[in-house]
Amino acid sequence: MTNVRDHLTAFLALIVAGAAMSSANSAPKKADTEKPAEVTARGQREAKDIAYGDWQKLCFKAGGAPTLCRTSITGKFPTGQMAVRIDLIEREDSSAARLQLFVPVGMYLQQPATLTVDQGKPVRVPYSWCLTNTCIAADVAPPRIIKEMDAGQALVLQVVDSSLLATTTSVPLANFAAVHKGAPAKILEQYVDE
Repeated sequence: MTNVRDHLTAFLALIVAGAAMSSANSAPKKADTEKPAEVTARGQREAKDIAYGDWQKLCFKAGGAPTLCRTSITGKFPTGQMAVRIDLIEREDSSAARLQLFVPVGMYLQQPATLTVDQGKPVRVPYSWCLTNTCIAADVAPPRIIKEMDAGQALVLQVVDSSLLATTTSVPLANFAAVHKGAPAKILEQYVDE
């Protein structure tokens, strides 16, 4: 009988010890209740193998909707695959514009992409979604960045990859103002028959 009683006592002691450890582990720790620190890049590199085309302006008219214009530039890798696309999207009935960036997959999505004109103040553009071959970052464009792009020489795009390396590329702004303020290269219209 004492053997069974000893085993039962040892078993109950294990249960009580396990419950005590479980409640100690479930209590919030100071580190759990603090805001997590922002991750910083471990290094930096420049993407030098991207060739940029010219800025282009396309406008879209659909039915009776206001005209939507997109001033864009695309950079490609030597293989011909798109590396970067930057769009400034403006609607004729709105003073607000949007910046939209297409970058390769494999970015650290918690760290927004940043755009800086020449030596100006950076604009953070958070990621919206990813597809199988590209990730898209988009946000409202502050009016100052559009003015800076019109007058600037280079637009620096910085992204942080999944290895936590900050990767930058310099996008030329030489003909941005002329294209942005000029007539569109093409107007795509869609008529709705009722």
